[in-house]
Amino acid sequence: MSIFSIGLSGLSAAQTALSTTSNNLSNVYTEGYNRQLPILGESYSNGSTGTGVSVDEVQRQFNSYVTEQYNDANSQTSALESYQSQVSQIDNLLADSDAGLAPLMQDFFSSLDDLSGAASDPAAREGVLGSASSMAAQFRSFDSYLGDMRSSLNGQLEGTVTDINNTATQIASLNDQITQARAKSGEEPNTLLDKRDKLVSDLNELVGADLNVQDGDNYNINLENGQPLVSGTRSYDLEAVSSSEDPSRTVIGYRDAAGNVNQIDDSAFENGELGGLLSFRSETLDSVQNQLGRMTAVLGSEFNAVHEDGVDLNGDDGEAFFNVGSPRVMSNSENDGTGGITAEYDDVNQLTSSDYRITATEGGEYEYERLSDGKTGTLPDPDTGEMTVDGVALNVTGTPEEGDTFMLQPTRTAAQDFEVAITEGSEIAASSSADGDDSNGDVGSGNNENALALLDLQSEKIVGGTSSVSDAYASLVNDVGNTTNITQVNLDAQSGLTEQLREYQQSESGVNLDEEYANLVRYQQYYQANARVIDVGSQVLDSVLQLR
Repeated sequence: MSIFSIGLSGLSAAQTALSTTSNNLSNVYTEGYNRQLPILGESYSNGSTGTGVSVDEVQRQFNSYVTEQYNDANSQTSALESYQSQVSQIDNLLADSDAGLAPLMQDFFSSLDDLSGAASDPAAREGVLGSASSMAAQFRSFDSYLGDMRSSLNGQLEGTVTDINNTATQIASLNDQITQARAKSGEEPNTLLDKRDKLVSDLNELVGADLNVQDGDNYNINLENGQPLVSGTRSYDLEAVSSSEDPSRTVIGYRDAAGNVNQIDDSAFENGELGGLLSFRSETLDSVQNQLGRMTAVLGSEFNAVHEDGVDLNGDDGEAFFNVGSPRVMSNSENDGTGGITAEYDDVNQLTSSDYRITATEGGEYEYERLSDGKTGTLPDPDTGEMTVDGVALNVTGTPEEGDTFMLQPTRTAAQDFEVAITEGSEIAASSSADGDDSNGDVGSGNNENALALLDLQSEKIVGGTSSVSDAYASLVNDVGNTTNITQVNLDAQSGLTEQLREYQQSESGVNLDEEYANLVRYQQYYQANARVIDVGSQVLDSVLQLR
């Protein structure tokens, strides 16, 4: 091996080192880029003197363990961010001191107080109608807002599923490209590896994903419930589909190898944007809308009951003051039987803010599950017993098959139909019917006994027997506020942890400008020194030639 060859090997190594450093510098702000380092090795032959230097590899500075920890933390942060962005909207809505329901409920009962002081005063009666209409309209407005959030969330779920599928497809494709690149060149395709790891990080922001590296080559990725999302060069699609239990609800389906779409329970997703959105819907959105509906069902039904005991200014018996929505029951679209269930309120004081799953069992009986706490119970055969569950009476039609299920939502839609039923102030039954004898001049003359009874509902514990409607609303506002604050605290803590892990990961894989600048100078000198070796070799050769 001549001095020229040794010098050339050094020049080649220096060029590779300079190129690697230059590439690091140019990608200092490239997201997902991992710093590269030239690994040099000594060339040798059978002699005692080395024959130069070789570039063994350009090594990617990548720590899979730290990156996995960072991806997991980032996935949890993404879930909390999604949850927080949604729940804060409801918190702002409920806590608004001007647009909130609390002042409107207060105005309504204040107008009843005015009516009780002047039961035959037309102005006081119009005041009650006006405040009742405003309160009912605000209940409907809140329900509409929550309904819009539900529709928007369905759209977000569809978009997130599309992004997940696209990302999984790209990872599967890169698995194939990386395998081929390694086979062709025998070198690590660092650029492709960076792209794949960046996509894995992106995927974790969308959905919780477990990464397994097969034979140090392919990335296999499973969902949190263990179902494969990427397996080698193949990816499996998720689908946003309508729930078989509630067609207004978008849920996540998984298409298996046979092409069937199986719905995945929301609880299977905890992390990533998808997990955050689904958790928010099941934990907060459903509950808040149900509680609003419960308040309207209880307030409307209890108010109507007292109002119907009174007499209006025309001497007529009082009628329903409010129109109240009804419980909703939906048959599962996958049911085999022809059965259906209808429902109506029985005792509104027993209403909860939960939904229920009812399942037809062998022998004509039915089982129910209260979804908020998992409590289960058995309902009798409708032919032999009355079917009621937590203040809701059920009626079975048709013939369900064993295993058929039905989703009961007692209060979900109650607020959307809440409105004042009467149109004239004179129809307010402020007077008591007393003995039903109008000879004493009380009936229809505007005594205030029934108005006082209506006013008493303000403080009566008619919601679950434990709180008034105002108390129930205050509790709802407080619960949502606490959830928002707790989520924010958790988000701050998780964001801090994620940032620490990111910095740790970047300390090893990120590009340090100062370090690369120093390397650039060092490798430049390295190149110049090897060029000098060739120059010296040339001078030696010239000297030898001059000797002849």
